[in-house]
Amino acid sequence: MTTTPARHHAEWYVDERCTNCDVARQIAPELIGEEDGRSVVLRQPRDAAETALLHAAAYACHTRSVRPPDRTLDPALDPYPMALDENVYFCGHNSRRTAAANAYLLRREAGSLMVDTPRYSEELAARYEALGPVTDVLLTHRDHVAHGRRYADRFGARLWIHEGDLDAAPDADQVVRGTEPVPVAEGVWCHPLPGHTLGSVLYVADDRYCFSGDSFYWSRTTGDVEVARYVTWYSIEALAASLARTVPRLRFEWLLPGHGDRRRLPADEMARRMRGLAERTAGLEPVPVDFAAHRW
Repeated sequence: MTTTPARHHAEWYVDERCTNCDVARQIAPELIGEEDGRSVVLRQPRDAAETALLHAAAYACHTRSVRPPDRTLDPALDPYPMALDENVYFCGHNSRRTAAANAYLLRREAGSLMVDTPRYSEELAARYEALGPVTDVLLTHRDHVAHGRRYADRFGARLWIHEGDLDAAPDADQVVRGTEPVPVAEGVWCHPLPGHTLGSVLYVADDRYCFSGDSFYWSRTTGDVEVARYVTWYSIEALAASLARTVPRLRFEWLLPGHGDRRRLPADEMARRMRGLAERTAGLEPVPVDFAAHRW
């Protein structure tokens, strides 16, 4: 296990800036694990494919804490935007200003949609735009608003947020109100889901993709869909009510969260697990926010 400064220049390592956000472990779970509340390199890459995985983890890490032996990442091995399937790309380049949240690009014939945002640079904006014009930047909640206006202006796109979190993005172009689903584009719906924050929403496209923000995610610990009980800023009771109202309306295969693992399952299996999540969440009591208590 490579965690000590004495070995930094001999092997891949994770430096002391790691915030335990889990992003690198999502991308390279066989190579990067968790120890004492931070990520560590479990073993060194054995071939080019594993070296590429570590570069993918490094280019997603919001603190750039995943470091190669000579401290220099190979730009040719920056895989982002990285295709998850034929329509969805993981943006990578997670930002400190969005609490290291994952961001996605959904390609559509009428124009692509960015869900939450990676760190901003002109080079990255050009990469995402090379996949097609971006018409909308969809924010899931207040924690992920950084860079939203800048990307929207760069793309000439509309910026979306729910009224419950409007104070975090008061210059949004489209404000979702209330708790009923709202159409965003053909086949794309915004479902208000107060709970994690007052203005949390999720976006569902084509009954296939669910961009859940921080409302729920796939847990490697439980092997199931879970809510971040210990990182619920507004109200776990409100989240339970939101899930009870919304889950019967949802159908999707891909779970694509802002934090936590992604997962693809048959739609019927995902629906069964979502019903279970709604039932479990209804029984949860409020607890203080405690990042250390959360288990990915």
